[in-house]
Amino acid sequence: MMPASGYALAPAGPQAARLAQVFWAFFAVCAVVYVVVVALLLLGALRPGAAAVDEPARLRLVAAGGVLTALTLVGLLVVSIHGGHQLNPMRGAKDVLTVQVIGRQWWWELRYPGTAPDQEVVTANELHVPVGRPVLLRLVSRDVIHSFWVPELHGKRDLIPGHDSTTYIQADRAGVFRGQCAEFCGTQHAQMGFLVIAEPEEKFQAWLSAQRTPAPPQEALSAEARRGQDLFLHGTCVMCHRVAGTSAGATMGPDLTHVGSRATLAAGSLPNVHDHLRRWVADAQSVKPGSHMPPTPLSAADQDSLVTYLEALR
Repeated sequence: MMPASGYALAPAGPQAARLAQVFWAFFAVCAVVYVVVVALLLLGALRPGAAAVDEPARLRLVAAGGVLTALTLVGLLVVSIHGGHQLNPMRGAKDVLTVQVIGRQWWWELRYPGTAPDQEVVTANELHVPVGRPVLLRLVSRDVIHSFWVPELHGKRDLIPGHDSTTYIQADRAGVFRGQCAEFCGTQHAQMGFLVIAEPEEKFQAWLSAQRTPAPPQEALSAEARRGQDLFLHGTCVMCHRVAGTSAGATMGPDLTHVGSRATLAAGSLPNVHDHLRRWVADAQSVKPGSHMPPTPLSAADQDSLVTYLEALR
């Protein structure tokens, strides 16, 4: 998997490219104005006699400066308005993928609709999209104001409780793009990240098909993983999490049906590797203080079994 960069001025989609164009237009104008102002200041400071002009000439210079300033501001306004109007040119586009994005303290729930209820894909903190295809995001908040931001694909879009909104993104090249909540939403706002994984249509469809399968049946698990599944289904995990194909059906926390296939844990806080997963399961508060996942009091052997089961959920 390619590393996530999150660099706002390296656009990977049409909306981000338009935002970058507006930025560079403003930057160029401001740079020219800065150079001119500094040059005039230096001229006045180093050659005070050369800067002396009579009153009529001074008034003409002031008037010319005012006109140029007004024209510059109007030009920037036009560039800004035009850029804003160009951010959502995909309205009415065909073959649009729709994904519901739900912001929670402090993670992201992602829902891909299916033709039947059992075909809906529910995942967390990883938004998979096909390259070159428009994606309509339906944005919902379940608690406080959040803000969805993928710098390389689009600008920020707020998620306000009770006021659902939509936005479009499109990735023009394959890659992994870092996203982040851009609105302070509580103590772990800084650790509310996510990944957008753009891949060719074939790979995306293969991922979507894999996500629609339930968790491995008990007979397909190793003895250690079966023991971990028993701990999961008869412990506190089922009070918050769902694993399709089992009796665990809670929706308070992330869906764990395919948690073993995800790149990160805790909304991008940790890489999804054995040691970090064990640490998160044992005491999530040591990673994200204030998160809604309490410590899991288990022996070392039980922790190993539970983590083995979670790693098998791919």
